Amino acid sequence: MQKKIVVILVLMSCCVIGITGLQLYWNYKNYQTVVANFKKDANNALDIAVDREMAQRRAALVLMVKKWLTDSTIVRITCDTLNKDHSTAFTMEDVIPYYADEKADKITLGISDFKDKVGKITPKAKTAFINHFGEIVKNDLNQSTVHYYTQGLGHRIENAFKSSKINRSNFNKIYTEELAKRQISTSFKLNTNSAEQKNQFVTHKANTAFRRPYVNATIWASLENPNSYYLREMKWLMISSLLLITITLLCFYYTIKTLLNQHKLVAIKNEFISNMTHEIHTPLSSIQITTEALQRFNLDKETKEKYLDIILFQTKKLNLLSEEILASAKLENVEFTMNEDIDLNKLILNVIKATVLPENIQLEHKSTEESLFIKGNTVHLSRSITNILENAIKYNSTANPTIEFKIVKSKKGINLSIIDNGPGIADEFKQKIFEQFYRIPTGNVHDIKGYGLGLSYVKKVISRHKGSIIIADNKPFGSIFSINLPING
Repeated sequence: MQKKIVVILVLMSCCVIGITGLQLYWNYKNYQTVVANFKKDANNALDIAVDREMAQRRAALVLMVKKWLTDSTIVRITCDTLNKDHSTAFTMEDVIPYYADEKADKITLGISDFKDKVGKITPKAKTAFINHFGEIVKNDLNQSTVHYYTQGLGHRIENAFKSSKINRSNFNKIYTEELAKRQISTSFKLNTNSAEQKNQFVTHKANTAFRRPYVNATIWASLENPNSYYLREMKWLMISSLLLITITLLCFYYTIKTLLNQHKLVAIKNEFISNMTHEIHTPLSSIQITTEALQRFNLDKETKEKYLDIILFQTKKLNLLSEEILASAKLENVEFTMNEDIDLNKLILNVIKATVLPENIQLEHKSTEESLFIKGNTVHLSRSITNILENAIKYNSTANPTIEFKIVKSKKGINLSIIDNGPGIADEFKQKIFEQFYRIPTGNVHDIKGYGLGLSYVKKVISRHKGSIIIADNKPFGSIFSINLPING
């Protein structure tokens, strides 16, 4: 049986350690994944936000170029069909030459998608040209270049190209959107200094200049520390995991405790049965022998009376044993009444008078002069104090045994101390002696009778009286049983 319990405990321990380890490992890997994704997504969102913001600026510049093309004071647009294919050819030139001593630049080009043949510019033809030229400028800007199709228009585009800067407000909005797409909900700051970056995650730097990489206009973001972000976002998952681990460990602890207690109870029960068998067998054997003697032999009247006294004595002993066992068993399930007014001084005097004291024992009773009344049950409380007194007598093997009853009243209640000068009780047994069936181990020596029921009964009775009982050493020898009871409890 012992080996089976050890095997079960080892297997349960391995299971609990494995479950706890796997849960902690999963949390750690999840932490690493969340932090890594946070950093990657923050950088990726920055790059996408920069590209989106630059695309918006390019689109705005293209619209500006189209606006210039529609202004007849800046650019003159004409068309004709004077070519061998007789297709429409568009001509664009500066209205005012950029250089005063030179003729205005102009370019001529055709549009394959424009199938109409017109010899003079029309609104439709001009619109088609402006849209086509806008796409050309857009492609140039995407390649970070500016072509001077005419000197005047080229310088205008160049100046706008160089002066284009990132719009911080617009970028904040775009970057927030990109972070939200990646389920990142945290605040950020742009282009922070080293002092502001403390305990924060800083993204890589992205160039926002149109003419990159030749021109550098970098931007970066400082976000919440990934560890803080993980704790904030995953706190309920972590709390749930820790709660599950705690519940598992508590259940494991309770299971082990219950298993060990059951094993302990089995051992105590076996010892109790052994003691009880011995205690019952002795008087029964005595009764049997004397009864057989009375039946077989023709004894004189004096011998018969002596044998009958033996039978009566052993019968009373068995009755007392059964009463003690039944009283302890009943106390487990029956709520005895607690409505009597008990004078504690009077109760102790009655206990002392009812107890058979050896001739060599010295018993003292120190009490207060006033009456000390408590609410309780006279029978059970008397039996409890009697039990402690009988133990003090039974286990005291000194030459001059002494027992003292001392009662002290305080604001907290009444303290009853039963003090003896016996062998005392080792610290390791002071709490165990109140457990049911427990007896202090004495090896193979059984010179003092007992069943391990008395002090467990005492503790139950005192607890029902809303009191407490503790045991302490009486220096240099002996024990002090201290009972604390509430007044009118």
